[in-house]
Amino acid sequence: MVPTLPSIGVGTWQNTDPEQCAESVRTALEVGYRHVDTAEHYGNERAVGEGLTRAAVPREEVFLATKIHPVTGGLTYEEVLEEADASMNRLGVDYLDLLYVHWPVGDYEATETLRAFDDLVEDGLVRNVGVSNFDIDLLDEARQALEAPLFAHQVELHPFLPQSRLRADAQTHDYTVVAYSPLARGEALDHPTIRDIAERHDTSPARVCLSWVTSHDNVVAIPKATSRQHLEDNLAASELELDEDDIASIDAIEQRKRFVERDGAPWQ
Repeated sequence: MVPTLPSIGVGTWQNTDPEQCAESVRTALEVGYRHVDTAEHYGNERAVGEGLTRAAVPREEVFLATKIHPVTGGLTYEEVLEEADASMNRLGVDYLDLLYVHWPVGDYEATETLRAFDDLVEDGLVRNVGVSNFDIDLLDEARQALEAPLFAHQVELHPFLPQSRLRADAQTHDYTVVAYSPLARGEALDHPTIRDIAERHDTSPARVCLSWVTSHDNVVAIPKATSRQHLEDNLAASELELDEDDIASIDAIEQRKRFVERDGAPWQ
């Protein structure tokens, strides 16, 4: 059965202090998160795995995702198999719920790279296949190359980068968009529209942002947080229901800003 991701998961990008990372993952799971996102390029898979071990939550209840990077690991067929195994060893698990191609650059080649992903699924080591930072053409190419369904596309998405075309593609082809940096690195929290809606609902700007992101069909969010207070606040966004006027007001924000760039990104 294809899993349904919780609307709010926990991201771990830049959470590089091993003890803080392990404790934040443990805390996230114990307050109710069930989707944990990491990547080999983050350098924290061992700490994430330690957090999983510390939490009193069975492994089968946690949806664990990581990513193979074209530079840190490599995306040739053999490199994908080797790096998936290395990630599982660092995380201390014997399977991954979701494995992503982190960036479609370097030695990424759809047919060869994704053949390795298909073989990992066939061998039961990976449950679902994802890609990250793709555009529409690359998504089409990936779907044609894959035998397994494309389960998720992880991409920067927030009120200043709404990604309407990618969201529409996800709805058309029935996969999940996983929004990283959903708070626009905190900048969206100070936007007057967000603050006005938060005040009207007697809630936090973070909850408003996350509720807007996840109000769209086929979209979930993975905000990064380390403290219990922020983890709990973000998770509570799943209980906030914005009305149509709220959503329309945020949709109408004209400011555009992208925070994540790299050489060779498909939107350049």
